[in-house]
Parts: sequence; structure tokens; C-alpha cells
Amino acid sequence: MLLVRFLTNRVNIDKLKKFIDKKFIYPNKMTAFKEPVRIRKKQLANGNQSLYLDIYHNGKRAYEFLKLYLTPEKNKTDKQRNQQTLQLANAIKSQRIIELQSGTHGLSIQAQTEIRFFDYYRGLCEKRLHTESKGNWDNWQACLKHLQRYEPNPDITLSQITPQWIQGFRDYLEHKATAWGCDARKHTYHPPLARNSRHSYFNKLKACLNRAFEEGLITQNPMQRVEKPKPEEVQRMYLTIDEIRTLVDTPCEHLPTKNAFLFACLTGLRRSDIARLTWNDVQEQGEFTRLIFRQKKTNRQEYLDIAPQAVSLMGERQNPIKLIFRGLYTPSNTNKVLKRWMATAGIHKHISFHCARHTFAVMMLDLGTDIYTVSKLLGHRDLSTTQIYAKILDKNKQAAVSRIPEIFK
Repeated sequence: MLLVRFLTNRVNIDKLKKFIDKKFIYPNKMTAFKEPVRIRKKQLANGNQSLYLDIYHNGKRAYEFLKLYLTPEKNKTDKQRNQQTLQLANAIKSQRIIELQSGTHGLSIQAQTEIRFFDYYRGLCEKRLHTESKGNWDNWQACLKHLQRYEPNPDITLSQITPQWIQGFRDYLEHKATAWGCDARKHTYHPPLARNSRHSYFNKLKACLNRAFEEGLITQNPMQRVEKPKPEEVQRMYLTIDEIRTLVDTPCEHLPTKNAFLFACLTGLRRSDIARLTWNDVQEQGEFTRLIFRQKKTNRQEYLDIAPQAVSLMGERQNPIKLIFRGLYTPSNTNKVLKRWMATAGIHKHISFHCARHTFAVMMLDLGTDIYTVSKLLGHRDLSTTQIYAKILDKNKQAAVSRIPEIFK
């Protein structure tokens, strides 16, 4: 704390700058001076900028990530906070220059070569356990098995991961990897990996290397120079408004499943978020009921106004810590119940619980809601994700074909 107070004091910073000028600027004022320590900024995916020091001394270069971040300036408070952050970063920079001059700073930053790639990847898997959906975590584990198949050296380091190595892994996924290649069970048939599986596993490697780059464990991100496989566009099954009305009038063997599914159709919420909703997440905002919750998939705070019909499915308000939709089955058993319910209702579509989210998106667009608002309602980070639904329901195409004159008489 004493060091921080010293470095953030304006008078002390001025003294440091005068000392640095005397020590490092050449007598000839016309000679260009190259600072041995510079503050660099690295753009992060969340919009923040990470500050780090680029240190060059005696022919050696090292990087020190300060764990200081600049946030987008939306108001005066943000601007003042960023100014304070930069002031602290400059103070640390000045201290490092003094250490270099006095010989007390030995560039003792952890070398990339000391960090083994597979150890780092497993660490990311452990952090995700119980914090995200089982399906996504299983994909991380499956990717790890394919990486181990591709790379026989268990001690390969992060610094040894090159664009060529990544391209090789992509080629392995496309031409050598099989659907059950990492399964301990015996299979007589080994089909190639599905296109979307290749895309998913490659994205896991990308996320791993992106995190290593953001943490300063590698100075360059080799992933940026390799094109990732394109996913296959899959059919998004959804229900029409008439089919939803039919389901409302059709008995279901498990009432909690029926209520939760219809609630998803009216709100667009994922099953994982519905299963975690408590009465503490429900607030009254004038004439509207608002859900304030943290999305499980993205870990982002969401504010969602819901329709009165959705409110009616929640029942009477209870203890704030109690779950709203209690007694839900596991995802697989829930989908089995939905399958039998659809058959009883005479709906011949392959409907899973997630189809309720597709139903909500298509219904909103069909009712004339603009795509930006639909994107916000669904909690999408990227508008391109929502545009897929606009492609499903293209009223311009429908209007165009409806103008074809009558040909057959």
C-alpha cells in the first residue's frame, strides 16, 4: 500500500519523471529517445482494454500484464475512473524504469515455455465444471480427447502452438477424426465427425488460446491467422401460434413440464434459466412484470419484461428464495414427456424444449417486432444470431410469391 500511495502521488510522479529524464535522455537533445518501458493496450472481447508493460532492456523483451483495465466511457464517472487507472499504470511504468536503471528488475516474468498447453486446457475445463451447461462442458472434454489424439507430446507448451499446428488440428478434425474415435466403447462403424462437431471443437481450442493471450501467457495469438471451419446451417424447429393454442388445450402427463414449456414459448428463456428462476428474480415495474436474472450460458445480467400470460404460468408469489418452476425432470426426460405430449396434440414435429425459444423468436418477428428488439429479448450478444430467425420467417418472400397470378383454371 505504501508503494501504491507513493506512486499515485502527483508530486512523487513528477520527481520520478525528472529522474528518468536525467538518466535516460541523451545529452544531445536532437537524438531520439526510445523508452525501455512502454504502456500498451490490448482490446478484449468484452469491450475493455487490458493495460500491460512492453519492457525492452539489454536486447531482451518481456511483457508484464498489470491487471488494470480501461472500460468504455459512457459517463463522467467512467472517464474519471479510466484517468485514475492510467495514472496508476504510468506510476508503475516509472517504477519499472527506475528498477531497470538500478539493476533491481530482472525481467522475471514467467516464460511461456514453462506453461504446458494440456495443463492449461485442463485448468479451463475445471473452471467450467458446474458453471455452465453439461452439453458445453462435454464438448470441452471431447475436444481435449481429440487434441490428445492429434498431439502425442503431453509436454507441448503454449509457445509451441503455432498457426501451422492449429491448421494441422483443423485438418485432423476434417479428415481423420471420427464421431466415436475418443469413445472407450467398441464400435464397428466409425463415421467422420459431423460438420458442427468440427466447428464446436475448433472453437474450444480458439477460446483456450484467446484466454491465454488475454492473460499475457502468449505474446501473439496464433489462432488469428487460421480460418475456422464453418458450421452447418441446421433447421430450427418451431411451433405456430395455433399449435401453441392446441397444446394449451391438450393434457400433459407432467404439469411442471407443460407450464415451463409454455412459459419458454412466451418468454424465449432457455430451460437452464427457467429451472433456476426464483421469486427473488421477479419484480413489478408499473404495469409490467420484469425478470432480473443472470443468464447461465453467457453469465450476463438480463432484464426481461414478460407478458401477463407468462406471469399466470408462474402461479402465486411465494418465498423469495423458492424456485418458481419446481419438480422439473432432467433435460432428456423432459424431452420424452414433450414427445408424448406433441403426439397427443396431433403435432407431428420433432420438438425439444429448446424449440420453445425458437418459437418465441419466430412469433415475435411474425408479430412485427423489429429484429434488434428480438435480439435483446433473447439475450443475444450478436445480432447475426438473431438474423437466422429472420431468414426462417421472411415476409418479403411470402408477399412476393403471393403476387403470382392464377395460372391453373
